[in-house]
Order: sequence, then C-alpha cells, then structure tokens
Amino acid sequence: MGKKADRQRAEPDREPRTQYAAIPWRKGEHGVEVLLLTSRETRRWVLPKGWPIKGLKPGPSAAQEAFEEAGVSGHVTKKPVGLYHYDKRLRSGRLQHVRVQVFSLAVETELDEFPEAGQRDKAWVLPAEAALRVDEPELKTLLAGFRGK
Repeated sequence: MGKKADRQRAEPDREPRTQYAAIPWRKGEHGVEVLLLTSRETRRWVLPKGWPIKGLKPGPSAAQEAFEEAGVSGHVTKKPVGLYHYDKRLRSGRLQHVRVQVFSLAVETELDEFPEAGQRDKAWVLPAEAALRVDEPELKTLLAGFRGK
C-alpha cells in the first residue's frame, strides 16, 4: 500500500459515531455492584455496548446489548447517565471516533444462557474497582461516581 492509504487507515474519521452502552448494576452485600465484561478481541474490561439497533430507542438498544453480551435484563433509564469517547479500530483498519451514551440498567434477571455466553468473562465489582479496570478516562470517572440510579 502507498503512503496515502496508510495515512487514511491510521487517521480517524473526524465525526464521531454514536454507540449505546449499559451500566448493569445490582445491590450487593457491600453496596452497589456493576457488571463489567471483557471484549471478545482485546479482552479489555468494558461495558456492554453497540451500535444503534433499528427500531429501538437508545435506552432499550443499550439494554438489548446487555442481554446479548452479558445475559442480563432489567429496568433501563430513558435518559443517559453519562457519556464517554473512544477510538474504535474498524475491520478496514481505520480508527473511528465513537461517542458512547451510557444508560443505567437495574438488573432483575441474569441468565446462564445468552447469545455471547462463553465468549467473554464477566465480573460484578464495586464501582471504584470497575473504574480501575476500564481504560477510557471518561468512563473511569463515570464509573467511579456511579451509585445506581
């Protein structure tokens, strides 16, 4: 490939695209616990998230991702509880700026069988521990202050 193609692949798209994420949470023995899971490729700790799902509003879209990726369901907020940004490496190799709207999901059900079972690790942790495990600075701040809503 030429230098121009290399540069295009390395340069992120200027306009951020939007994804929706959930902070699945429950009341635990020591207070509010949040659910983190590992990404399938890099095995980093993340929240369940994804691109908008046609026909679903943002909160329910985030809740659907939480079900598919972590097997949890419950009550999701209508309005986001926060926002963070990251750069996603696309299949083409390019970086895409992504703005993630985060919704609170009060977990009522956790299943053993769900679409991505066995593809990710999951961990229920206190918000302070979750903040230490994730990489994105804005997400660290959001998780550190999360009290369940």
